[in-house]
Amino acid sequence: MTDAGLSEEEVTFRDSVRAFVDKRIVPDATRWDMAERYPRELFLETAALGWLGIGFPEDVGGSGGGSVMYAILCAELSRGSAAIALGLYVHTALAASAILHLGSAEQKARYLPEALAGKRIGCWGYAEPGAGADIACVRTRARREGEYYVLDGSKLYITNSPFADFMVIVAQTDPARGLKGMSVFVVDRDTPGVRVSAPFKKLGMGASEMAEIVFDGARVPVGNRLGIEHLGFIEALKVLTLGRIASAGFGVGLGRAALEEALRYTSTRMQGEAPITRHQFVRFTLADMATRLDAAWQLTLHAARLVEAGGDYDCAASMAKLFATETCTHVCERALHLCGAQGYMRESAAQRFYRDCKVLEIGEGTSEIQRETIFRHLARQGSRWV
Repeated sequence: MTDAGLSEEEVTFRDSVRAFVDKRIVPDATRWDMAERYPRELFLETAALGWLGIGFPEDVGGSGGGSVMYAILCAELSRGSAAIALGLYVHTALAASAILHLGSAEQKARYLPEALAGKRIGCWGYAEPGAGADIACVRTRARREGEYYVLDGSKLYITNSPFADFMVIVAQTDPARGLKGMSVFVVDRDTPGVRVSAPFKKLGMGASEMAEIVFDGARVPVGNRLGIEHLGFIEALKVLTLGRIASAGFGVGLGRAALEEALRYTSTRMQGEAPITRHQFVRFTLADMATRLDAAWQLTLHAARLVEAGGDYDCAASMAKLFATETCTHVCERALHLCGAQGYMRESAAQRFYRDCKVLEIGEGTSEIQRETIFRHLARQGSRWV
């Protein structure tokens, strides 16, 4: 893929992540997937390299950097394992980021230094059995009782929850106000009344651990509320929108891994006395895969650059997420097809890529939601959309 426009610093960073992934993640990715276990030690290892702190200021334990660097990190980690990249993303870009942007100085000091050092792991709890794309359908309640909020309800499909030390939870504090009655809380795992289910069995992203969180009269101190009461979630939506760019990076990285596997296999799979790349169909399929991935990466970098420039990146982020994740699904399917029976075996990387890719079109807003966002932008801009 073309990395045109990357600065010298960004290229150096990309190469360092790539080397780490090749040495530390690629050799064990399939084993972690089959064991359905997230290697917790990677939080400490990536923190030691400063990668958990990308986008966070130094005074809370961060290492600086911006959206482009984070997109590069997501893409390179996903090339090794999208499941590993997902766990790190949820911890930093969702849980820790919510504390950074909504928390008080005391809350930041209490949670962020250890979180960005990989010593305490977080998860983000919004989704519920009836609340996914429809934000206003959250049913978990937080009732104020003196210096505590009492939480009742459940959160479903929560990545990192089986081992998270703290949870950033969205709950209704004034149900009559709908979206304007939702607050955000940091809940420590050992809070009485908090129960986490056994990890779910999933189609893909095996190494990424996911479970349900149940709150049964859990008493959370008022000092653990993030932001303004009733309006915390609206404020969170303003700062937790970079997930589409990260998701696009996941799609590019995972798609690239599938392309590399297909290229390796077709270049060495002999039919007669020649590799199967002698067939035009194989060559053209690989060429199309590479072209789509390169276009997806350019869209991702463009959206990330807009963020860093302070521009309106909403539509660009949706375009990047939509195109990159759907491209990833196409590329992973074609890679599995090209790898034939060998790719279909459980120990093959190709089948893991195929199982992992589809969820990227669902998380961080489905493809349909991205298309709605893009259309609304077109409707506002008219012929000036370009």
